[in-house]
Amino acid sequence: MEPGYDLPAMIGMTEADVQTPALILDLDALEANIARMAAEARAMGVALRPHAKMHKSADIALMQIAAGAVGVCCQKVSEAEALVRAGVGDVLISNELRDGVKLARLARLAGRAQVAVCVDDAGGVAELAAAVAEAGTGVRVLVEVDVGAARCGVAPGAAAVPLAQAILAAPGLTFGGLQAYHGGAQHLRTEAERAGAIADVVGKVRQTLAALEAAGIAVPCVTGAGTGSFRHEGASGVYTEMQCGSYAFMDADYGRNLDAGGAWTSPFRNAMFMLAGVMSKTRPGHAVCDAGLKVMSMESGLPVSAREGVEYVGASDEHGTLADPGDVLRPGDRLRLIPGHCDPTVNLHDWYVGIRGGVVECLWPVTARGKHF
Repeated sequence: MEPGYDLPAMIGMTEADVQTPALILDLDALEANIARMAAEARAMGVALRPHAKMHKSADIALMQIAAGAVGVCCQKVSEAEALVRAGVGDVLISNELRDGVKLARLARLAGRAQVAVCVDDAGGVAELAAAVAEAGTGVRVLVEVDVGAARCGVAPGAAAVPLAQAILAAPGLTFGGLQAYHGGAQHLRTEAERAGAIADVVGKVRQTLAALEAAGIAVPCVTGAGTGSFRHEGASGVYTEMQCGSYAFMDADYGRNLDAGGAWTSPFRNAMFMLAGVMSKTRPGHAVCDAGLKVMSMESGLPVSAREGVEYVGASDEHGTLADPGDVLRPGDRLRLIPGHCDPTVNLHDWYVGIRGGVVECLWPVTARGKHF
């Protein structure tokens, strides 16, 4: 049986018959990664709230929750709506919202699921309170602290106090704690660099907690952390919840992170690949595949070939140029590529093709693909 016009594969076919380029999942590796991170969180005594902006998949989010996650994160109201429609019951929008339509949608969504959101100024608290009052619902609200990303968030320390007080005073709002995430720390290459960055982060969180405690405000949750640094946050005694995302798939950029011994020994395996088809082989040492800029994000570098001896060396819109010094490739061959950055790559695709033992076991929609608002 052939795939449909808009489907890359059919259940039961072999990997060699999948239409390319296609986003494929090694289901054994995915399941192992999900179980491993759940076990890591349990061992450290912290909750796990994986970031679903990475995979945008309700199927994967529900797998993570079944393995022990308390819920998921996302960044957009439309992402949260898509996940809730598909059965996810607890979502933190780890971002600020300052648009009336988005706030109204968030407030209505809170009537269907447990919903939380971040704020970093008093105006945001007031607008959110008005939206939930209009909808007759309630929302958990976290104060975001800028712990090093220089993006959103209040300064560490006393600046969080008036925001927490405003949340506590607003009907329909519940003070949920602190959002304290440093994305850049995830991609510092050496273990010493990451440890130093997170030590600074933890110090800023402690400063903020001390200010809130002095004001008589209890902080029920400190949430943050990512795949590159989670063991530091988890062992800090400060974080109560981790937001790791990329661990489920991994990508070529995370493959450049080194451990304390200077090697890459991550407990997580590459589980997501771009399956490309070799479309041209006209001269020695050179081949061309059908996976270019339109199917993979390359702001974090070119993809890495999973085929030993083959290197992806250049991209245009529809083509990928391959160095093939051993001349092992032939037109029609399939080639697994590890994208540089999983999150934006996922957003270019409608389907995941789940493969186990070389056979297509499932097709999952990228539930929140294109949900940007």
